[in-house]
Amino acid sequence: MAKEEIKKLIEDSKKELSQDYDDFVNSIKDDLSSFKKKTLDQI
Repeated sequence: MAKEEIKKLIEDSKKELSQDYDDFVNSIKDDLSSFKKKTLDQI
């Protein structure tokens, strides 16, 4: 493989990981908000 191909693969992987991380963080935040709302509704 040429250096340029490897660089491109690494960049693509970084972008994908970054997007996956952002999705994961948003999912956790949504779950937390949902949990807080349910807890407050029960009180």
